[in-house]
Parts: sequence; C-alpha cells; structure tokens
Amino acid sequence: MNNKFFAFINPYLKFIDNGDFFKKPFLWLYTFLALVNLIVPIYILYVAIDNKIFDGGAKYVFIFLTVWLIITFASWVSFQLWWDRRFKVVSISKIGDDFVVIPIFSHFLQTVGEWIGTWLGIVGFLSSLLVSLILGEEGSYFMQSLKLDFLSLNFVFIVLMPVISFLIIIVTRFLSEQFKAIAMIANNTKKN
Repeated sequence: MNNKFFAFINPYLKFIDNGDFFKKPFLWLYTFLALVNLIVPIYILYVAIDNKIFDGGAKYVFIFLTVWLIITFASWVSFQLWWDRRFKVVSISKIGDDFVVIPIFSHFLQTVGEWIGTWLGIVGFLSSLLVSLILGEEGSYFMQSLKLDFLSLNFVFIVLMPVISFLIIIVTRFLSEQFKAIAMIANNTKKN
C-alpha cells in the first residue's frame, strides 16, 4: 500500500510523531508570554493614570514610580526567562523518541514555576516592603488602586514572599523533573 492515495498523509504523521506538531505551538506560546511580560508595566501605568495616581501627593507618586520600576524590572527578567526558554523547548525531545509531549509539558511546567516564583519574589517582596515602610496602613488602598491588592502589606507577608517564591520554583521543578525522568526512562528502555 505504498501508493499516493494511502500515503499522502505520511508527512503530517511524521510531523506529529517527531514532536514538531507540539514544539511549534509551545514556541509560539513562550514567545507570546515573553511579550505579555513586556506589556504588563505599560498596562499598570495605564491603570495608574486612569485612576489618577499622579493627582495624589508626592509620597504616592514616589511610591507608585518605585513600585512601577520594580514591576518593570520583574517583567524584564520574566521576558528574558520566556525568551530564553522558547529555544530550549524546541530542542527538548529528539527525533526517534516515542514520548515527545511529556518533556515539552514538563519544560513548560518548569518555566511557569520559575516565572511565577521569580516575579512574585521580586515584586511581592520589594513592593510590599517599600509600601509598608513608607505608607503603612494606607498602603492597602494604594495597592488596590493599582489592581495589585493581592500583595498583602504586612510584615509576615514580606518575610513569607521569598519563601513562597522559592517553594513555587522548587515544587514545579521537582514535578517537572519527575515527568522528564519518566519520559527519559521510557525512551531509553525502548532503545535497549
């Protein structure tokens, strides 16, 4: 059955079997998430202007600009993380591997954990510390006006934020490595 009528789908099946069918969308997703991280500071600036943050006192404008710089820095770090990892997700599995989706998903899980943990570690810790020290109780209203009210403004949160961020990174990395190990064992067992 090697005639063209029954074999015209072979290039498509090869595209799925070698993992390119899955790698390309994840490459695009990583690129999209990298670009979203560049847009986050612009969106927060828009929300702040819309909420007339610059009509407040000098103290609020100073706090906003400092928090915004922290968010911009975290977003730039996050952009670089996604931008760097997008090339690695494409080379995560090899031609001939039977299990190609597990390593790709595992890589995505690892990158999401690194992204969330890093972003929360930088923004959560520094913003909460800064706003708590300068604004005290008024800080809650300030963060709500920026749509960042999930960042609690008490000192327990300031201490826990780096710990929570580290735990997010390590748990997602642990899960990712478990998935990778299963796929590697399965792929290597087939070869032997």
